[in-house]
Amino acid sequence: MLDRRGFLIGAMACPICAAAARGEGAAQWDYEGAEGPKDWGELDPGYRACSVGCQQSPIDITETIPARLPWISLNWRPQAFEIANNGHTIQANVAPGSFAQIGPNRYELKQFHFHRPGEHALNGKRTAMEAHFVHANDQGKLAVLGVLMVAGPRNPLFAEIMKVAPSSPGEAKLKGPAYAQALLPRRGGLFFRYEGSLTTPPCAETVEWNVYLDPVAVAQADIDAFAKIFANNSRPLQPANRRFILRSF
Repeated sequence: MLDRRGFLIGAMACPICAAAARGEGAAQWDYEGAEGPKDWGELDPGYRACSVGCQQSPIDITETIPARLPWISLNWRPQAFEIANNGHTIQANVAPGSFAQIGPNRYELKQFHFHRPGEHALNGKRTAMEAHFVHANDQGKLAVLGVLMVAGPRNPLFAEIMKVAPSSPGEAKLKGPAYAQALLPRRGGLFFRYEGSLTTPPCAETVEWNVYLDPVAVAQADIDAFAKIFANNSRPLQPANRRFILRSF
């Protein structure tokens, strides 16, 4: 019989589990077919949290509790991001030196990437896309900022990313420095916070999620460009399992 608690503690030991999931020896996974989300937990012993975890992400954000949450302070440096197609998403890799301060805790920004459709739902509704800004601290704890994306006016940064994004696994680079803040909502003080997991294998439950209430608009043409590369790269919604979802005010 699986020692569920022991397994989850072991999974949490990985500092950047998203990278580890793609490391040498890890099983292949996908968003459909025999390697799709419902079977992730059976593909590799390191992915078992995808099946047995009780704090999995993404979730449908419905009932929330108003709370005075620690402010999210961002110190992100402009840079010419490396844009990678890693076979699962389009990802912008971030050079060292950019970080988020959440209360007393400091997390370094490692990368940001995109999902279509948006992974989190608000009262049952998903948006066209979602951006995830992945941060990590020295203890292996992750803090991810989730930004819902809707069709609307052109967003210069997302447009530039999609302009150079490889259509097959590979890497490219932006022509010049850009600010990742361009993909954040203007009212950055309004967000939801809950304890969850990575939304891809190994689904480690090491993530403090901060999902912004307000979406960011991007051009429909750029959403369509992403869809030509990844038609669907979102995990199905997971049970909240009596977790508290806090809402800033």
